[in-house]
Amino acid sequence: MKKKELGFATTAIHVGQEPEPSTGAVTVPIFLTSTYVQEEIGKNKGYEYARVSNPTRTRLEQNLAAVEGGRSAHVFGSGMAATTAVTQAFLKQGDHLICGHDTYGGTPRLFNQVIANYGVEFSYVNTSDPAAVKKAMRRNTKIIWIETPTNPLMVLTDIQAIAKIAHDGGAELAVDNTFMSPYLQSPLEFGADMVVHSTTKFLNGHSDGLGGVVVATKPEHAEKLAFLQKAVGAILSPFECWLVLRGVKTLAVRMEKHESNGRAVAAFLNKHRKVKKVFYPGLPDHPQFKLAKKQMRGFGSMITFETGSLENANKLLRRVQVCFLAESLGGVETLISHPATMTHAALGVEGRRKIGLTDGLVRISVGIEDVDDLIADLDQALSAI
Repeated sequence: MKKKELGFATTAIHVGQEPEPSTGAVTVPIFLTSTYVQEEIGKNKGYEYARVSNPTRTRLEQNLAAVEGGRSAHVFGSGMAATTAVTQAFLKQGDHLICGHDTYGGTPRLFNQVIANYGVEFSYVNTSDPAAVKKAMRRNTKIIWIETPTNPLMVLTDIQAIAKIAHDGGAELAVDNTFMSPYLQSPLEFGADMVVHSTTKFLNGHSDGLGGVVVATKPEHAEKLAFLQKAVGAILSPFECWLVLRGVKTLAVRMEKHESNGRAVAAFLNKHRKVKKVFYPGLPDHPQFKLAKKQMRGFGSMITFETGSLENANKLLRRVQVCFLAESLGGVETLISHPATMTHAALGVEGRRKIGLTDGLVRISVGIEDVDDLIADLDQALSAI
């Protein structure tokens, strides 16, 4: 008889989170050690040195591989360290990567100002247009990198269509799934080869630790990424691994509340006379609403809206009280930010203009507070415009 597959919440709470065998502790311990005693030359208990592996990290990697549906997971010191690991593991001089043209600003900054120095070529394409992606493919294209939805314009990419283009051209598809979390979107089910998260965000969920993960699907992925953890050393500390393990236990219930609050706030903003436009895939007038329903299990809590000017944005952001003006996203508290001067400042004026990122755009990561309080706070702040 085939064993019943566990549901998402059960998987998140139990896989990699089994009781500690020597004591029965329900919570995975934080193994704060830099090295491990060996019984004799070449004989150990599976661990030699903490940069290579750590029991707390092992548990987290088992857990994240399970919730994302991958073969293996490899955690790093930040989301950007995870992104860097993908480029170091799978690209060499002369290779080419296609990247979505409106991703998080730190991604093109890394690609253009760091990785390009090693002879890797980059093209930036509107990945919501499969024809444009296909046209950008080259013989030396090794990776297509997408965010869906994008940060902060909330544009969706058809994961299945882009995976086919990548595979037909001998390339692999990497998807940044940070905005959705594994609870609301599973890119590997649609043909992606790797999924990247900033664990700092929804996976951790409490705005108290940096981290990143690459979830992979092939044995060669696992081998190369594990080697990079050992060779480069940009690994996640045992304590921060523990923080993410704690966060994932409540991921399902948190995302349900994020989702319901996000829908309510988006609907409120969409009707407000001071708001010129709302970017949220859960609104029926979003141009990719049908695609959102196809490849996402919910619409999430990330919303971007247009206030009309930098002055208007600043008036709003000075007035918020329940919402916190801060970078980052995915915490239980609502965080509101100004992409042009914060997350996407590195793109420069012209770079932001090319993708339609105006000075009046405001991005909100809707938390899990009482939604009436969030709406009242936004309403009073918008009255300043």
